[in-house]
Amino acid sequence: MTADDDLAYVHEFAHLTVVRLLLARAREGDRARLHDATRLLDRLEVAAAGGGRAGTVVEVLVLRAVAQQIAGDDRAAVTTLADAVTRADDPGYVRLLLDEGAPVLALLRALAARADAPAHTRRILAAARPTTPTGAPTRALVDPLSAREIDVVRLLASDLDGPDIARTLVVSVNTVRTHTKSIYTKLGVNSRRAAVRRAHELGLLTSAGAPGPR
Repeated sequence: MTADDDLAYVHEFAHLTVVRLLLARAREGDRARLHDATRLLDRLEVAAAGGGRAGTVVEVLVLRAVAQQIAGDDRAAVTTLADAVTRADDPGYVRLLLDEGAPVLALLRALAARADAPAHTRRILAAARPTTPTGAPTRALVDPLSAREIDVVRLLASDLDGPDIARTLVVSVNTVRTHTKSIYTKLGVNSRRAAVRRAHELGLLTSAGAPGPR
């Protein structure tokens, strides 16, 4: 799945995952991926707004703010996030902001310092505090996942199937199966859903780098 694929509602989650992967690559220095991510975000926002999917619009705005932050335009990033926060007055959308982790938290703090910040900005920041427990035993694995295994587990969190994951990573399906089996063993799980849940608990899905050929 790429930034140029035709958009469809059933693949929206997967395309948002592609955006996150592109942004992670951009953060590591591959700025061409930043252009790809922004282009895909533009298309996703138009589709989501046209379909009345307010939650997706919020998610797109949050990711756009991250893209602007990576590009070094913090002022635009905070302004875009302010739009997302305004639309996220519904409590059900708050996690769309907080699940993006440290980059968005930094933007939220910058926004909260502005006189024109949406009234509930500080409430959203307060909601983030319980998500960073101290001394949590789930933060460490005896046998940590490799960088490539983290790539795979991020894609397992999307709706991509095995062949799609293989194409995204430019590896064979058998290689994906080998990585998946190792992930299950290291995480102590026996299903894709359980692996994704465990990865969320460990914070792997917000701190992982982007997949790509290696």
